[in-house]
Formats: sequence, C-alpha cells, structure tokens
Amino acid sequence: MAKLIHIMIRVRDLQRSIDFYREAFEFQETHRLDFPSFTLVYLRSEACPVEIELTLNKDRETPYEHGDAYGHVAFAVPDLEATHASFVQKGYHPTDIKRLDRDGKVLASFFFLQDPDGYKIEVLHSDGHYQ
Repeated sequence: MAKLIHIMIRVRDLQRSIDFYREAFEFQETHRLDFPSFTLVYLRSEACPVEIELTLNKDRETPYEHGDAYGHVAFAVPDLEATHASFVQKGYHPTDIKRLDRDGKVLASFFFLQDPDGYKIEVLHSDGHYQ
C-alpha cells in the first residue's frame, strides 16, 4: 500500500516560506538537506503526518511559473472564521469565506490565500468530508 509522505514546492526565499507555513499552519522544520546547488527543508505539524518539502534552487533568480495545471494545497481547520480573521490580521489577504450548498445543506466552507511564492492554498472548515 502506498503512503503519501510529502508534497514539494519550489521557493525563492526559504526563510520567508518557512516563516509563512509556521505562522499560518503551525508547521515546523523537521530536517534539512543542504547541497551545493539546492536545499531541501521538510516541514510538518503535529496534526498532519504529511510533510511539506520546500526546495530552494540556489541559482534561481526569477519567480517560478505555476502553469495552468497546478491547482492548490488544502488545509482543514476547526474554526474557519477565527483562522480567516487571524490571516487578515497577519496581512495574508485571504479571499472571502465561501460556502458550497446542495439541497439546503452546507457541503463545505472555505477560503483561499497564497503563500509567499504565489501557490494557492485552500483553507476549509474541518467538517464532513474535510477532516
């Protein structure tokens, strides 16, 4: 059986990205592998066994293009409104909270924001399918 162990994103400012994921989602650095041309930093939270691998290519000077195939990463939180307010206060510029309804039932409540490199992040209320 396969097990998802990490997602990787390429970043231009390693410390800025580490700080963002720590402040926004309580992810902490678990280990780092430094090589002459690149550095890999792994982040994990107590609530999630899947790590985020930040890859810094040391010779990169221009922003990465995400293309039209990239979607987003999603996090579930127990208090969506408080998390949204916290992100506004921190200057992360989240979108407004939206809800998906079907037959009078809320299927999902969520908002989006972007990390320092422009990767889209969906933040969902931890409920139903999204736990």
